[in-house]
Amino acid sequence: MIIGVGIDVAEIDRFDDALRRTPGMADRLFVERELWLPSGERRGTASLAARFAAKEALAKSLGAPGGLRWTDAEILTEPTGRPRLSVRGTVAVCADRLGVRGLHVSLSHDAGVASAVVIAEG
Repeated sequence: MIIGVGIDVAEIDRFDDALRRTPGMADRLFVERELWLPSGERRGTASLAARFAAKEALAKSLGAPGGLRWTDAEILTEPTGRPRLSVRGTVAVCADRLGVRGLHVSLSHDAGVASAVVIAEG
């Protein structure tokens, strides 16, 4: 059963400007593993913007409650390249309360826009 669906978009250049203007913003939005590629290189802005959109979409799929911490949701990359959501803390409590047993995420970025869709399944 689908409990909720969320979608969000982020303009990549605008997101890049926000990261440059606001020191520490990336550390407030992302856990360390999200900031780096498996190769050890820092993840690009388009990829980070898609992850930000995924966190927004996740909140929407849960009914957009207040009090969720950005770093309580993590977008992991499986060896196949498929993104996967991992939740803990405030996000896990909210998902449990709603009866969420699975989360599905899709990310994309093209033509200056990053987007994400999240489906919360019960």
